[in-house]
Amino acid sequence: MNAPDGKSRTTQILGFLLKYRNAGIFSGMDVDAAALDEDIDASGLEGSPEAFVDDLEALGPTFIKLGQALSTRPDMVPGPYLIALERMQDDVDPMPFDDVRATIEDGLGVRLNKLFLAFDETPLGSASLAQVHRATLRDGREVAVKVQRPDIVDQIHGDLDALSGLAQKVDRMTDIGRRVRFADWVNEFRKTLLAELDYRTEAENLERFSAHFEDYPELFVPQPLWDLTCKTVLTMGLVHGVKATDITGLQRTERSLGPLASALMRGYLDQVFVHGEIHADPHPGNLLVTEDDRIGLLDLGMVAHVPPKQRERLLKLLFAAVDGRGEEVAAEAVAMGTRLDDFDQERYYRDTGQMVSRYAARSGARSQSEGRLMLELVRLATSCGLRTPPEMSLLGKTLLNLEAVANALDPELDVKQVIEEHLDQVMRLRLRKSFSPAHMATDLMEIQSLLREAPRKLADLLSLLADNRLQVRVTGLEESRLLENMQKIANRISAGIISAAFIVAAAMMMDSANAPRLFGHPAVALVLLLIGAALGIAIVVSALLGDRRAKRHEEPGPR
Repeated sequence: MNAPDGKSRTTQILGFLLKYRNAGIFSGMDVDAAALDEDIDASGLEGSPEAFVDDLEALGPTFIKLGQALSTRPDMVPGPYLIALERMQDDVDPMPFDDVRATIEDGLGVRLNKLFLAFDETPLGSASLAQVHRATLRDGREVAVKVQRPDIVDQIHGDLDALSGLAQKVDRMTDIGRRVRFADWVNEFRKTLLAELDYRTEAENLERFSAHFEDYPELFVPQPLWDLTCKTVLTMGLVHGVKATDITGLQRTERSLGPLASALMRGYLDQVFVHGEIHADPHPGNLLVTEDDRIGLLDLGMVAHVPPKQRERLLKLLFAAVDGRGEEVAAEAVAMGTRLDDFDQERYYRDTGQMVSRYAARSGARSQSEGRLMLELVRLATSCGLRTPPEMSLLGKTLLNLEAVANALDPELDVKQVIEEHLDQVMRLRLRKSFSPAHMATDLMEIQSLLREAPRKLADLLSLLADNRLQVRVTGLEESRLLENMQKIANRISAGIISAAFIVAAAMMMDSANAPRLFGHPAVALVLLLIGAALGIAIVVSALLGDRRAKRHEEPGPR
């Protein structure tokens, strides 16, 4: 079957978006197909959460990954649809083994039977982008070979181009587009997805995460085999284990899995707040419990990187949340986010305080999920006119998945206490690092530079004051079009005065008895009246058609 062209694919995607507009998805996307220059009838379209997931899967690999990304955005997707997305399956029919063989041999440049002693033609798993096969090396080691589906890159590029074009139009034409910035989100999604298609990047992630987990012997990451890895093929050690959610109650009584669950939470907290990386997809299928009571981490293709300042603010926000300090949580979220012109600060602080207080009132194994709290904070922020950074919702989704795994390993584990104690340890570590010789030397150099330059700058300032040459420059006038708009106002006032003068002059000349007549009226007076009326109409038309609404004000928090 031939792939649809760009125009038909865009129409297909738009039909999907409009179908769920009426059902609450992307609430506020009040734009029709005609406004987007697309030929589609959107009347009567409606869809349920289950149908939403089915339609995403039917649209292909790009939209399966899009669904996984949307599951971290409670500001875009209502609760019932988020729950449906959590059940989304990335299992598709396996590709023919001839395609698998061709991809491996083209990528590695060697025949398959020369690379492996044995290669299982039946895949261990088959997903939208790739499938994994068990194989045995010439030296007897068992490995897992991840093979990318052929032609998947071109299909994804076409889908992403169509999504980007639609997102830009929606951002210009709808209220939710101006609030959420779909184009920016699609651009970030594009970078993440295209990076996932290069398996050399995933191999680097495997090595880096393995080094980060050296302090946690309970956790391990299979190592890549670089000689058998390329852009479309990833070969790594084979992990034998079962999903955490498949462990029975009897097995939990026979094995002490509480320390394993605690190590998992602490290791991932270190990943985020110490190393600045978030494994964006730690669901139970990617975390296998081995016979020696360790957890093997798989599928590290989707990894988000958190800048140091953003990392510090996320740490403060989560630490304040587990400690029950709602006002500090709200303050950190405002500092990280972007305040829109309709931001309701009073409501946001009040509702955030109440939400965090309810969370803090519960403790033990029945305490509220920290991940769910983070996602609720994102949803509340959006409803109050605050655009939060994507790292905040991604952290919430990651914590939610980790809590599900930890609960499957040890239902009595107090996840809240584990998080609070480890965040306290991370804070102390950061404090000690801030007083390390290297940090102190950097701070002293900055102080030295300030002291050395202060006398000269003070002298320059006093000199300008003494000579009456001190100037204050206000930037942004050109960007705000203030001068242009003032000139436009002056021109309209002048045109209005001239128009009024013509009409007044025409009225005064209407009583002239000896003047030439036109249609029974003095000709000159009639001409002046028509000119004045034309000028007045032109001013009104210009105001209605030419004036633009003021650009929505967005104020980023202090950095």
